[in-house]
Amino acid sequence: MKLKKIVTGIVTLGAVITLAACGGENKKAAQKSSDSATKEVVVGVAPGPYGDMVTDVISPLVEKDGFKLTTKLFNDYVQPNKALDAKQIDANLFQHTAYLEKFSADNNLDLTAIGTVPTLGMGIYSKKLKNLAAIKEGVTVAIASDASNLARTLQLLSANNLVTIKGDVDETKATVDDIDKNPKNLKFKTLDAAQLARSIDTVDLALVPGNFAWAAKLDPADALALEKLKEEYKNVFVVRTADKDTKLAKAIQAALVSQDFKDAIAKSDFKDFDKPADWQ
Repeated sequence: MKLKKIVTGIVTLGAVITLAACGGENKKAAQKSSDSATKEVVVGVAPGPYGDMVTDVISPLVEKDGFKLTTKLFNDYVQPNKALDAKQIDANLFQHTAYLEKFSADNNLDLTAIGTVPTLGMGIYSKKLKNLAAIKEGVTVAIASDASNLARTLQLLSANNLVTIKGDVDETKATVDDIDKNPKNLKFKTLDAAQLARSIDTVDLALVPGNFAWAAKLDPADALALEKLKEEYKNVFVVRTADKDTKLAKAIQAALVSQDFKDAIAKSDFKDFDKPADWQ
């Protein structure tokens, strides 16, 4: 009887030791799994191609650094920056540098661009006219209401000899009031940039930023004219300034200047977009 108790005790002690060892191993395995887990990063985007660029092209390049990029869609140009500032998202990709700088200054936001991506430029689109030569006097032209896109609009019209801008005006800040000559007597209808693609059915011409043109499935080949983007009008990946030196920011920065990114873009639907200057 005594021997039986001793044997039972030894078996019980062995079981406890085994369970403790298993528990320790499981804890280590769980910790290792947690350490190697991919962190999900939410990137704010507007309608257009950049959501797909984030998930299909950029995200695979930063997976080795432990990040998976997902997107949150906003239907205007206002909320993605405010959501980023409020820490509701981790980054955004929808805007160019000129807009970022003005919006941040106007709204007292501390945001920083960490890299530039290939960008689809603004186009002049029409369902009524086949080319710019067909523009008659007094046609209605839909243009963006926000300052930076309005300035781009006027530059595109000027580049195609439809208006001229007063010589003493900074063309990057030009408004309709800064038009010097309007030989076709164009009638301007200002709209939120997100509404411009839809306006094509009701106006003669619409100047549509690239991301909204893409979202509306407008073919750039059908545009009566496309802008040649200046560097400040190419889209940038943005984070809070306080986060610009984080592991995430550094991983994205490295990805955006990598040959792998260039090669992936060359094989994607974004291959014809204007490239960042440092790609030359």
